This record gives sequence, structure tokens and C-alpha cells, in this order.
Amino acid sequence: MRNLILTLALVCGIFACQAQQQGDWYVGTGDINNVAWTDWAVSPTIGYGVTNNLMIGMSLNQASEEADMDIDFHARYFWKGFFGYLGVDGFSTDGMSIGAGKMFTVRNNIYVDPKVVYNTGEGTTNLTLGFGFKF
Repeated sequence: MRNLILTLALVCGIFACQAQQQGDWYVGTGDINNVAWTDWAVSPTIGYGVTNNLMIGMSLNQASEEADMDIDFHARYFWKGFFGYLGVDGFSTDGMSIGAGKMFTVRNNIYVDPKVVYNTGEGTTNLTLGFGFKF
């Protein structure tokens, strides 16, 4: 486990981070997360840079095969290479997600953004990973 953490820290340190700019578009996976390695959820997402430090977006989410698709909304505020995250499930504030993370540019406009997110409705904290394209 220690080697895994050190490897992740080294990889994150190698990648250069790029500032978010007004007018940038983000298209990606949203978050890859869940409780088991065999039960991941991938949410397609799109975002737009409203100002140089603020990005808003939405993602499609389906909790299970039987459930209907939900539209989730989120915002990120970038500050000194990191970002604060706020997400809501549809138009409900019952299950807000609050977190922090860092966006890394891997190559050209491909990004990876690990973050720690606390869900107020479920009372759980998760490590999530998103990736996609910025243009």
C-alpha cells in the first residue's frame, strides 16, 4: 500500500497542472467511483469555464440498471492549482457532494482530476477519479 501511495504521488508530481480559463469546455467521464472494484459507476459529464476560476457542469448518472437516469449539476472553484467541488443530485440539495481535488494535464488537453468528496445525504467520503478532454 505504501508503494502504491508513493507511486501515485510521484505520477501526480510529474504531470503539469494547467489553470482553468474562461471559455474552456470540459468533456469527460465525470467520476469513476463506488465501493467495490467490480462495481464502478462512470458518469459522462460536460463543463464550461464561466470565469477564470469557476467551472460549472452537469453529468448523467444511473445508480443501477433498474433506476432512471439522473442529471447531476456541479461547480468547481479553482485556487492555486487546486479546486473546491460542490455537486447536487438533480435539483435536490438533500444529497450534496462537497470536496476538493486537483486537475492535472497529462498530455495536450487530456486531464485527470482526482478528488476527495463527502456526500452529505449518505454521510460517506469517497476518493473519485475523473478524466477527459479540455478545449
